[in-house]
Amino acid sequence: MTDFETFVLTVYDLVDTAVRRHLPAEPRRRGRRSALTRSEVLTLALLAQLGRFGSERDFCRFADQRLRPFFPRLPDRSQLHRAFRRAEPTLAALSHHWAEALAARTAAYECLDGTGVPLRGRSRRTTGLPAFMAKGHTSRLGYFVGCKVLVATTPTGVITGWAVSPGQRHDSPLATALLAQRSDPTAPAVPPVPADPTAIVTRAGPPARGRYLADSAFAGQKLARIWAGYDAQVAAPPQPKTKAQWTPAQRRRHASARQIVETVFERLLRGTRLERDRPRTQTGFLSRLAAKIALHNACILWNRRCGRPDLAFASVIGW
Repeated sequence: MTDFETFVLTVYDLVDTAVRRHLPAEPRRRGRRSALTRSEVLTLALLAQLGRFGSERDFCRFADQRLRPFFPRLPDRSQLHRAFRRAEPTLAALSHHWAEALAARTAAYECLDGTGVPLRGRSRRTTGLPAFMAKGHTSRLGYFVGCKVLVATTPTGVITGWAVSPGQRHDSPLATALLAQRSDPTAPAVPPVPADPTAIVTRAGPPARGRYLADSAFAGQKLARIWAGYDAQVAAPPQPKTKAQWTPAQRRRHASARQIVETVFERLLRGTRLERDRPRTQTGFLSRLAAKIALHNACILWNRRCGRPDLAFASVIGW
């Protein structure tokens, strides 16, 4: 277990090494130069996602009291939040870089699954919602108001890509958008946020070998034909009352192989408080999600260097 000060320095070292050696240069912005360097902004964005803090506001109070020795030019809360929002493409690229450093491309397969992320209370009126939110339904939450998030993860829990849409969409369109971007080598590594807030936003990342495991929500011959055009083979248990059926042993093996994605969602939803955040804008939600996934991959990288289990996040920091 590591003290918090050592954790801060380690995260900064991981971020700064990636920024200087691997990430593309940031385009020059008009206006005054930021008080913080690019590495400092990214480090603070990752630290702000730790589940110990109730919100980014709570983290800013903590940073003002405890992190001034590390970040002497720390700006006020509103300036810091704007810097986090602008850093969303870099945070996504940082997550993809660490996924490659964790040998995600050599994985035998990846797991695909989606979940709902509530961004408003169910009892609140749904009229006047921001366009990127909608009322949806999942087996975990029942009815909720928020977004759908689909992730692709390796058997060891490394997140290689994700897609986001309003909450009413089915998981399969998100998977189609993710696989379509992965199949296009000319697509930008981190495409810009579309002007239409109801569109699916993808951060595809590097694919592995094109084999995916999913649940029965992704089953169907029509979907399989579409995804085959993207060089993707998605194995999913067939729906009940269809001609092709799996044996109970096949279903058990499949469920066991893709169980890792449930653990990954647990780390994101509770370990980095994804289900407790209440962002008001699409950019705010996307930047928080990218930072949480980057922190997730960074903790796996650090655990491997220290000889700990990949997903033993609770033993990383001794508060």
